[in-house]
Parts: sequence; C-alpha cells; structure tokens
Amino acid sequence: MIEYKYLIDLQCYQKIYSFYYHVAMKYRHSYSEELMHQNIDDAIDSMYKIERTLLRRNPTLSHWNNYYMANTDKWYFAYTIDGDTITIVDACHAQNMHENEK
Repeated sequence: MIEYKYLIDLQCYQKIYSFYYHVAMKYRHSYSEELMHQNIDDAIDSMYKIERTLLRRNPTLSHWNNYYMANTDKWYFAYTIDGDTITIVDACHAQNMHENEK
C-alpha cells in the first residue's frame, strides 16, 4: 500500500471553516462553538482518508473535470495525484454540490 503525502490548498481549510462558521452564526442558540470546532476537525481529518477509505470517483462538477473526486457523507474534495503526493485543491459541502448558474 502506498503511503501518501498530502498537500492541502489553503482554500480547502477556508471553505470548511467558513461553512461551519456560518452555520454557527445562523444557529447560534443551538449550535455550540465546541460542535463547530469538532465538525471542522472531522472535515479536515477526512481529507487524509482520500485514496485510503475515501475512494476515487469521477467528478460531478464540471469545473472539477481535471481532478479526481472523493467524498464523505458531508464533504466532497477535488484532488490530483502525482506519484505518492495527493494535492487537495478544493472542498465543497454536500448541500452546495451543484453547478453554479451563469
């Protein structure tokens, strides 16, 4: 089994943080800061499962056509593989997985 190295684009972290931050703002009386941080940590941890337990799929978004895609139940990730290095270039929450209208 290949031992992969992971490079994660900054925008992936930003999208995960931003999503849960906005959930926390919207549901400030029922969504705790602790749960927000746990959800962020879980999403970030899941990126390190790509090509291990999160298997390669064909992308469902046209702007990801040049990448591989993997997903958990909540997050989708676009990535490339070069030798033993996986570079994760984008992240999208499942509820936002749709083509943008022009």
